[in-house]
Amino acid sequence: MDYQILNIGLQDGIAIVTINRPEAMNALNTRFFMEMDAAIKEVSSKPEIKVMVITGSGKAFVAGADIAEMVNKNPEEGSAFSRTGQNTFRSLEKMEIPVIAAINGFALGGGLELAMGCDFRIASTKAKFGQPEVNLGLIPGYAATQRLSRLVGMGDALYLLMSAEMIGADEALRIGLVQKVFEPEVLMEEVMKISKTIAAKGPLAIKKVKAVTRKGFLMDFDKGSELEAEQFGTLFGKGSEGEKGMKAFLEKRKPEW
Repeated sequence: MDYQILNIGLQDGIAIVTINRPEAMNALNTRFFMEMDAAIKEVSSKPEIKVMVITGSGKAFVAGADIAEMVNKNPEEGSAFSRTGQNTFRSLEKMEIPVIAAINGFALGGGLELAMGCDFRIASTKAKFGQPEVNLGLIPGYAATQRLSRLVGMGDALYLLMSAEMIGADEALRIGLVQKVFEPEVLMEEVMKISKTIAAKGPLAIKKVKAVTRKGFLMDFDKGSELEAEQFGTLFGKGSEGEKGMKAFLEKRKPEW
């Protein structure tokens, strides 16, 4: 893939995907979705990559979808553009490895929807969040109506979706939209620390905990618990990752995965 919008770097088993369209505040267009789909496939094909981080360049993480591309679409084209984004962000959720959003600036509209498609979110103190679509006579198109309530609860979700209020990092942390907040100058340093911590764990265990947690969230509790028990068992046995980890613990040494 000839990447024009995304820059992809690799450091210590961590893929860093930077959205680099600062002249448009990293607004999401058709080209972005093509490149992100390709990046997901590329990263997923490399077993040495343990974590993926997504961030933005300039003042924005992503300031929204590209309105100039959307304005002349008819209803069928609008629905297709919505499904394109939904499919890409769903692919992020379905990646086996953890995906972290490092939110450096504005995460508005489609940008917040991208961040919500990641497994968790780490923000700069200067980050701003919002779903401003109703200001344009629109609703979110990339599944904010579905993910936001699951992350922060129905009341806060509907308030943000209906008021189009833009909130800061502290409020986003309070309602559970982000998990950590750091000063801008140390954001990526802290995100990399978190990423390296995760990358050092049992790689199969990390993949399974993501899969079981995400699948179980949409299941009946008892069915989710049974899924957990089944997958728990797969990590036992001769030569298994669980055996390696438990033996290392008993022998007071670091495991060798």
